[in-house]
Amino acid sequence: MTVYIDPPNWPGHGRMWSHLVSDVSFDELHVFAEGLGVPARAFERDHYDIPAHRYADAVGAGAVEIGSKELVRRLTEAGLRRPKGRPA
Repeated sequence: MTVYIDPPNWPGHGRMWSHLVSDVSFDELHVFAEGLGVPARAFERDHYDIPAHRYADAVGAGAVEIGSKELVRRLTEAGLRRPKGRPA
């Protein structure tokens, strides 16, 4: 099982956020997020939004740190990318 997380560089709602993804399946991603205690509402199309203060928790649980461009590349190559405006 490999899930990936990018640095918390994304602003929103007064915080900085990371994206947590899988390049295998959404099932794998959901299991990992549930194990971290991430609420289902944090899932958005193809990733979980993870607040900066939970970044170290995700890495400690096994998420692999990669850059944002690499994260999107892996998600796209896996056929799991769901950009805004496209049906799920």
